[in-house]
Amino acid sequence: MNKQAIIFEVNDRTFEKYVIGNSNKAPVFVAFIAIWSEPCIRMSDMLEDLAREFPEQFIVAKVDIGENEQLKEQYKIENIPTLKVFSDGKEVASEEGALNEDEVRALLKGFGIVNQAEELRLQARNLHLQGETSQAIMLLSKAMQQDSSNTRVAMDMVQIFIDLGEVEQASGLFNRLPESDKNSTTGQSLAGQLWIIELAGKTTGLESLKQTILVEPDNFDARFDCAICEIAGHNYQQALDHLLYIQQNNADYKEGAAREMIVTIINTIAPNNPEMAHQYRTQLGGVLAV
Repeated sequence: MNKQAIIFEVNDRTFEKYVIGNSNKAPVFVAFIAIWSEPCIRMSDMLEDLAREFPEQFIVAKVDIGENEQLKEQYKIENIPTLKVFSDGKEVASEEGALNEDEVRALLKGFGIVNQAEELRLQARNLHLQGETSQAIMLLSKAMQQDSSNTRVAMDMVQIFIDLGEVEQASGLFNRLPESDKNSTTGQSLAGQLWIIELAGKTTGLESLKQTILVEPDNFDARFDCAICEIAGHNYQQALDHLLYIQQNNADYKEGAAREMIVTIINTIAPNNPEMAHQYRTQLGGVLAV
């Protein structure tokens, strides 16, 4: 019989039975959430996905704090989402705020719940960021051999191809991804990068555009194309400077194209650099508020 993900919704009356009672069989990850909170829903969905990845190795229990005041008070829930882990009848871990997938995987690893292909993928990502790209590719290839269904490995390979300038290989691999992955946050980031690279190839080139701007600072076409080329080269701050100049001096340029391109930059970098994405959102908000 195939193993099944174990996911419960628990309340004041059933918490003892389903959480404490089952915690001697497998660790129970309890998400204290509010159904109106988007961060809560995202983390809840991510926990369910992981429960399906590791069926019967751990249990997910969800508590709606709006309907269960007793549990909220008993476990002193002040911020949502809050994740608490129970094992052998006791609370063994507690984390406030929305956790990302890597953080939850780290918690699971503490209980020996590990996806070896995913571990190789994370090691490969760190190697690539450190400039050891050839070793990263070797690890990703090994991860693909271990688990060909792990599309996160394929998406990381697409990113490496993009970073290496192997656009044809990147596009080919990206196009073979399932639609659900293409529409994910990471998938949209990859699609945005490929689109920008295609647009950059249709311009007159970065150096030529820079010379044009020196002579004609208010040549908004040249500034916009220059921003596209800078994005393609991962020079996001330089691109943002051009786009903010357009937004400040000609907000209606191509029906708000500068603002839309700033949003594209934010969505492109958000999966790998959320702090920078937040900074750019703040800058855009400041311009729009003027």
